[in-house]
Amino acid sequence: MEPKVYGIGNPLIDVVISSTDKDLKNLELSKGVMHLVDENRQSEIIQYFKKSTPQYLPGGSAPNTLLACAGLGTPSLIAGKIGHDEFGNIYQEQADRYGVVSGLVRGDGPTGSSIILVTPDGERTMNTHLGMCREYSPADIDEKKLAHSTFFYFTGYMWDTDSQKAAIKKAISIAKENNVQIIFDVADPFAVDRNKDEFLIMIEHDVDVLFANYAELSILFDSENVDSSADQLMKIVHRAGIKLGKKGSLALDDGKKYHLPPQPISAIDSTGAGDMYAAGFLTALAKGYSIKRAGEIGGLLAEEIIQQSGAQFGIDKINFLRITFFK
Repeated sequence: MEPKVYGIGNPLIDVVISSTDKDLKNLELSKGVMHLVDENRQSEIIQYFKKSTPQYLPGGSAPNTLLACAGLGTPSLIAGKIGHDEFGNIYQEQADRYGVVSGLVRGDGPTGSSIILVTPDGERTMNTHLGMCREYSPADIDEKKLAHSTFFYFTGYMWDTDSQKAAIKKAISIAKENNVQIIFDVADPFAVDRNKDEFLIMIEHDVDVLFANYAELSILFDSENVDSSADQLMKIVHRAGIKLGKKGSLALDDGKKYHLPPQPISAIDSTGAGDMYAAGFLTALAKGYSIKRAGEIGGLLAEEIIQQSGAQFGIDKINFLRITFFK
């Protein structure tokens, strides 16, 4: 099957554990932040929660989005690097269950994993060891499948190593040569902070659709005024989806700005909200919907995921959402 969406990301096994603010303080962790850690630090955290029962789920920001896109009926490919280990096998099996096209390659090292500590207010604090993800390189790209796709999707998390960054730059070049639309989710405030100038140049010259949240947008444009930052963004990219949390979202389309209000809901776990927003938005674009409608569907999927635990919908739920939003 030829994918409509070709995505490159960090395939990680999520180890989800319920925690408290006191636990985070004891572990000296900043709440709501993605911490890059080594295997020893992960072992310390697991040892601290040795009496807990973790959930093991396929994760990683872009892979989460692509698994959901596939479940929503848009042929999608996950490209990334995993290890020849049990986590790698679990990941591959879960990807197959969702019907996603595998662009996963195996390397000699551990599959990446992320310990996600979820506090009662729904915030998640991630402790990620990227493992083989860091080794993804230009040679791992399936150039033919990328060239035949409609969209190329990636996130700012791919700026962690020179090897990953080189792969993204090669993929952008292939996409532009073949009129594949380039969709970039800046993904994380720390990634934006570290790579702001490079991201702004790339957004202006290479990106067709941008996803960002309020914090990331404010760093990009040195302003906490959302409307002002959105106006600046529209000078360098034609289309965008801006996530505003409890204030809903913005959809930007060729100079038009749509404020999309939120639904009244109770959040249980914010894990995956941005990933499901991207999945809804991407699937709507793939089906030819307007940017405004894509933003609405993205927001509705984000609201659905934060009312449950974990960053991914079950198979039955994703089928229900596909029928509901994409008849």
